[in-house]
Amino acid sequence: MRIVFMGTPDFAVESLKALTELPHEIVGVFTQPDRPVGRGHKIEKTPVKLYAEEKGIPVFQFEKIRRQEGLDALRALKPDLCVTAAFGQILSKKILEVPRLGTINVHASLLPRHRGAAPVNRAIMQGDSETGVTTMLTDAGLDTGCILLKKTADIKPDETAGELTERLAKLGAALLKETVQEYAAGNIVPIPQNEAEATYEPMMDKSEGLIDWNKTAPEIHNLVRGVDPWPGAYTYLNGEVLKVWKSACFDMESACRPGSVVKASGKDGLSVACGQGTLEILELQLPGGKRMSAKAYLAGRKIEIGTVLGEHNG
Repeated sequence: MRIVFMGTPDFAVESLKALTELPHEIVGVFTQPDRPVGRGHKIEKTPVKLYAEEKGIPVFQFEKIRRQEGLDALRALKPDLCVTAAFGQILSKKILEVPRLGTINVHASLLPRHRGAAPVNRAIMQGDSETGVTTMLTDAGLDTGCILLKKTADIKPDETAGELTERLAKLGAALLKETVQEYAAGNIVPIPQNEAEATYEPMMDKSEGLIDWNKTAPEIHNLVRGVDPWPGAYTYLNGEVLKVWKSACFDMESACRPGSVVKASGKDGLSVACGQGTLEILELQLPGGKRMSAKAYLAGRKIEIGTVLGEHNG
């Protein structure tokens, strides 16, 4: 069977690796164009491109695969099956019509819950205790196609989006291997999604990392976890951006205004009053500085009790 793979980030690499372990031919890989990264704007290859080149698999990069040049390149490969995982582009009806067996997508949620671009982040931010991966047949909608197989996974209480994504990538790769083999053999009956249970999670925006101290401590803790590694949770300390990388929440109530510092010492750490409960900031970062424990920070720099986080000018 001739397979074309489409994917871009590290999450997708695991699925591509899984396909190379099957007795099928990977005839081409489509991935997003190389982009400038970091302050130096150095052009970097996508993780999927790096792996495909290492394996000697032809790589194709188009700004929009649905344009004629992308469609022509795909048709020339004559795939029996296409597989996508975090590709980052919408596939047109004409693209979907090319492979005779259709297109299988690996999605990092239990569909139809958490469709869209940020399923892992928002599962954590919304306080889910369980998630998983789904293989589905791609159609013209956004993660609306028929379900092939699912695998569930618990979300650990302090797990970040980055950590969970890494775990789901491996789980998804294993599920993909099973799916491709069973689907090609005709042993899977695609199941339509229940639209009444569907939720949609749009792409993350940098502004979503801003902490609203009026929310409960668990909600803020889930935000901190859900936006790590990007965009990262942040607040303001005396007008400076204060990144919050790790936290813990407590039921301890405070009569103080939400956002007020209630503990701040090298011994006791840094605790902040929330709309309900108290959040302990375990790891933080100031502009130009390194990530460090709050206790280490407070050992060399004082924060006054009663300081209100979140206040800034402009």
